Amino acid sequence: MEVSPVYVLSNDSEQDRPPHPRGFLTGEAGKSDHLKAGLCVDFPVSVVLPAGGTGERTGLQTPKQFCPFLGRPLISYTIESFERVSWVQTVVVVVAKENIALMMGIVQRFQHKKVRVVPGGSTRHRSICNGVMALGEEGRPVADKPKVVIIHDAVRPFVDEDFLHKIVVAAKEQGAAGAIRPLVSTVIATTSEGYLDHSLERAKYRASEMPQGFRYDVICQAYHKCTESDFEFGTECLHLVLQYCGTNAKLIDGPPTLWKVTYKRDLAAAESIIKETLSLSACLITGGVEVGVTLANVLQKAFGALDMELKITPDLMGDNARYLLKDWNFIKVSVNPFCLSEVEAILVALEAKNRALLNPAVIIWMHLSGTEEPSTSRRAAESAALIGLASTAKLQNILIYGIRLHQPEDTEQWERSASRVAEIASALIRDRNPALVGQLLQA
Repeated sequence: MEVSPVYVLSNDSEQDRPPHPRGFLTGEAGKSDHLKAGLCVDFPVSVVLPAGGTGERTGLQTPKQFCPFLGRPLISYTIESFERVSWVQTVVVVVAKENIALMMGIVQRFQHKKVRVVPGGSTRHRSICNGVMALGEEGRPVADKPKVVIIHDAVRPFVDEDFLHKIVVAAKEQGAAGAIRPLVSTVIATTSEGYLDHSLERAKYRASEMPQGFRYDVICQAYHKCTESDFEFGTECLHLVLQYCGTNAKLIDGPPTLWKVTYKRDLAAAESIIKETLSLSACLITGGVEVGVTLANVLQKAFGALDMELKITPDLMGDNARYLLKDWNFIKVSVNPFCLSEVEAILVALEAKNRALLNPAVIIWMHLSGTEEPSTSRRAAESAALIGLASTAKLQNILIYGIRLHQPEDTEQWERSASRVAEIASALIRDRNPALVGQLLQA
């Protein structure tokens, strides 16, 4: 069987890679949570992502796997889900030949370190077969050959490491394993005239989902033995290994997050999930000034009422620099008029950590002004400076916004002001609207 050429191979270190948005609260960048929890995998595992579809059901000209949201294409999110798992060695992405250059550009731009790009075939099974065979091609070190290969859809970005662990362990023990989910709708059969013939008892059946795992020798044997008809019309890998290898897959109930981006509305849903995950917390930098600490303590309660954790720190120096790798949202309290140097310092620190490579970071400059109303000229100068800084930062995927707050005179006013600030800041963080960068809002 002819093996298609591999166009990209990169084994660079994952040091300083930003963590996956769902894992940054508990794990460090580029490190698997299970490395600390003891759930490790002691055999080589690789992944094949078929990504050659045209995405006709989305109604878009661009194939859905390449459709962007929050600054990068859908397939990059799926790759990230696997790259952050320490025990996954290689991610083979199989794309149509005409999209190879596009895929290579994505790999380079977002610094995906474990990816190899392979040209696909005319059908789903032919594409998967190309990816599987590329993992065992002649000339590759024996140690690189996987014991288990995971097959997953490129347009299912929310795969969970806990579930992947269950799949690969079961696949190694049983030869094959796959995700299943309960049927949502009743399945019926129709007559040729368009009438109901019969229906299936929904409780007895399950929907086959991804990911699926296979011992490498099993899935290779299945593809070597299967017919042209299987290649042309088949879609289910679990069926192939049962028919040609006698391997009965272990079926595992999967989480609801395994859903597939199929329609245009699903892209909006995926973007909403990423935004929600990036907005779980924020880090407020007080600068160590008393009024900043007072505001921070009141804001912490107001943010909590909006289901957002607010962490408080005087600065981002020394041990406090850890917030740069754990948080995506930063609020800098400033009492100095017309001074953005503190925001610039945060911007430089984030750029040095390459923090916004995969997901947009947010900085909110919170100017705590005195009782005197600033002059029109000073307002204009502040706005112009903020817009200029925000425009530059936007090119680095960092979104800067501003909020001006007059210092309240008593406790009751502090609480009311904090509530308004929390509502504005949380909305900016959750929406991550690039059209609003540089705006100086009045609380």
